[in-house]
Amino acid sequence: MILTVTLNPAYDMTYRVENFEPGRAHRVSSVEQRVGGKGINVTRVLNQIGKYSRATGFADHTFSAAAERELPVDFVHALPWVRRTVVISECHNGAATSLWEPGARLTNPDAVDQLLVRVGGLVGEAGGIVVSGSLPGGVRASLPADLARIGIDAGVPVICDVDGLALEAAARVPGVILMPDLDELTGLTGTHPDTTDEVAAAAAALVDAGAAAVIVTRGADGMVAVTPDGAWSAALSEPLSGNPTGAGDAAAAAVIAALAGPDRPEWPAILADAVATSAAAVVMAVAGEIDLSLRQRVLAQVVVEKLADPAGGC
Repeated sequence: MILTVTLNPAYDMTYRVENFEPGRAHRVSSVEQRVGGKGINVTRVLNQIGKYSRATGFADHTFSAAAERELPVDFVHALPWVRRTVVISECHNGAATSLWEPGARLTNPDAVDQLLVRVGGLVGEAGGIVVSGSLPGGVRASLPADLARIGIDAGVPVICDVDGLALEAAARVPGVILMPDLDELTGLTGTHPDTTDEVAAAAAALVDAGAAAVIVTRGADGMVAVTPDGAWSAALSEPLSGNPTGAGDAAAAAVIAALAGPDRPEWPAILADAVATSAAAVVMAVAGEIDLSLRQRVLAQVVVEKLADPAGGC
């Protein structure tokens, strides 16, 4: 079982429109609503690729009941209401415009301790853990780091795909796996990496500080992975266009699926699969879904390169 933690879930709303232009009225051709949030998206992708996953985190009773109808879930009912995220998807080219609500403020003083206890009780069944997404108001920034320590202390690989102060706290947990984008890498390291080698060097500083691996997502430019054993870049020879909203979640699902298995592949293979799975999410209109046949087709098109040992030595 792979456990995902979503601290600030959302109802994902997708509006499909033709010829979307800001500043004018549009008729919506179709609407889709479903339960979402980054960790829930990871669980969806894992279940699609044949890996059993359970989602936990914070929710209210209504959201939890809706999620339970389609996914294995075990939420702490602590939010007064659950936010919405709106994606406006252009019918012709799949381009997406996203509007993200901040979410409710956590008011239950015991909720954080309840979640820590719940994850502690589930970690014995888990082959991997993914903690991802934003934090609701009233939650300390160190909570993802605290959750990561529970898994790492139990010998379970843990990915933290968070941002801001939560990412800074998670980066200080020895053994954690980080998946920042370029902006988040800049915030963590105080650098402004541009080239592949510069990205690898910045990530290597985090590995030197104790991270088990750092996988930097770079959009159409692919990904860079740095571990104590080396550094690699991977990208599609021809990037796909579409909705990038769930691409990072799909990549996280691919990485934790590989690390949670009994026979862990080498990092070049993990990185190639992450790029292919991410691409298979980009072509879908809603986050948390992938095109399984496309994933298999583009895997052979992923170009993986071994990088020179980054400055700082990893």
